[in-house]
Amino acid sequence: MNMKQLVKIKNRIYANYFMPSRLEEYKSILKNVIESGYTIITVRDYYKGLLNNTLNGKYFINRHDIDTIPTSAKEMFEIEKSLGVKGTYYFRLSTIDIELMKEIRTYGSEASYHFEELAQYAKDNHIKSKDKVLEDIEKIREIFIKNFLELERKLGYKMETVCSHGDFVNRQLKCINYEITNSKELRQKLGILCEAYDKDLKEHTLYTADAPYPKFWNPIDVRELIGKGDVIYMLTHAKHWKKNIIRNTMEDLKRFYEGYTW
Repeated sequence: MNMKQLVKIKNRIYANYFMPSRLEEYKSILKNVIESGYTIITVRDYYKGLLNNTLNGKYFINRHDIDTIPTSAKEMFEIEKSLGVKGTYYFRLSTIDIELMKEIRTYGSEASYHFEELAQYAKDNHIKSKDKVLEDIEKIREIFIKNFLELERKLGYKMETVCSHGDFVNRQLKCINYEITNSKELRQKLGILCEAYDKDLKEHTLYTADAPYPKFWNPIDVRELIGKGDVIYMLTHAKHWKKNIIRNTMEDLKRFYEGYTW
């Protein structure tokens, strides 16, 4: 094991088990955005504004991917409610919290699906070839449709946008879960307006995302973008803002197991 790998392990241990909460920092960022004259908006509402040509002013697209820790998502949502702002939350099958998603929806924010059926299919069937997994894309889409409709049934509302999750398998295959929703027919069938990485959604926005310790942002700290454009698009992951020792340990063990068995 080389020095670079050792440093990476050290940083991951600190982030998972020792890093203090950054939720006050998150609240401060939102306050700064509000004071700078931006409307903090969901992915759904921003995209509808694009379609209907009703956007007028400065907007801050506030997106959360809930990869591992729904409890931290709840705390971020409470911060947003205290400030009277909105956000979009995308939940994986492994992080779905039906009651929280309903609460988010009732408030006026967005809670929807963070999908990964392509990566899961590759893991389940021990597929290590991009060409092979794409041969089965229609089978994978059928699994996605089943999961999507079942989640809608449990939630009792229409999900209008979705978001592709990035898994280690996607990086190995060089094939992203977005391939599933790269189908006009599928979107029409399910009433999906957009996917969170769609080009027309991100076009003309200043985009940045949070990152693991010690970098924190990629490519740039969101605070450096405030005031420099009319539309800022921020992606955050709840796990980067407050540690959950038990959940982080479970996810690390799961990742090791999946890598070994794949």
